[in-house]
Amino acid sequence: MTTSAPQRITASDIREELSFDSILLGCAQSVLPRLPPACVDCIVTSPPYFGQRDYGVAGQIGTEETPEEYIERLTLIFREAKRLLKPAGSLWLNLGDKYDSLHMLGLPWRVALSLKADGWILRSDIIWHKPNAMPASTKNRPTTDHEYVFFFTKSGDYYYDSDSIREPHVTFTDRSRMRGGRNHFGRPGGTPEAGKNRGNNNLHRGRWDQAFHELGRNKRTVWSVPLSKSRDAHFAVFPEKLIEPCILAGCPEGGVVLDPFLGSGTTAVVALANRRRFLGVELNPAYREIAQKRLTGISRALL
Repeated sequence: MTTSAPQRITASDIREELSFDSILLGCAQSVLPRLPPACVDCIVTSPPYFGQRDYGVAGQIGTEETPEEYIERLTLIFREAKRLLKPAGSLWLNLGDKYDSLHMLGLPWRVALSLKADGWILRSDIIWHKPNAMPASTKNRPTTDHEYVFFFTKSGDYYYDSDSIREPHVTFTDRSRMRGGRNHFGRPGGTPEAGKNRGNNNLHRGRWDQAFHELGRNKRTVWSVPLSKSRDAHFAVFPEKLIEPCILAGCPEGGVVLDPFLGSGTTAVVALANRRRFLGVELNPAYREIAQKRLTGISRALL
């Protein structure tokens, strides 16, 4: 595979002929309406969280005065993003929550339900478990070590490659908690939990090839992925291992992945590494420079 280094263009440079593998500098709310419809296959993104960090640029998401304004603004942005999706496209949205005094605001689900009310189809909620989550000083509630990834589609007929993200089977391995289960493997009539599976001819005949997919079990909804760090960005960034299943399952090879909040560029890096193209939007010039460096490096590695 050959790929050129990402082009450095701004929103004012957008023409009728859209150039992919590019980072558009500007606010997603202003840039997305200028892009042509049905031009991307998949959206994978993590917008700035409400009230968490000041990125030092005017117009940034997350500095709204109220949670309601934050939700409304994201809903409008993703309404425009949906226009850019092809009919079979999907959105994978990562969001964290926020506390106000003693109150957990419930923002991930409030945003998800707002997008659902705006016409998106919510297909799944995924728990991102962080095994290396930062410790908390709080003593009156559990320490949070998870966030959400919401899987939305534009229509009921959407692209989803389940085989590309299958997990290893647990049954019949040392990780299985089924008593004696491993001793039944491949034995005709040796069905685990015979009472539960009574009457299933495939299992009772030892048809394990039909009961268990050869590529592994279907992806579960709890993903354990450690936090990542960026030497240049000086804050935790979108982990590549969290993004990869979204891109593999949601975007066909050669397709285009959009991240309207590109940040340090991880979505684009993972897209290129997996033979997809990308389109990024980033408001902060400093973060775009970080992303450019990372993308230039991976582009050379793929030559």
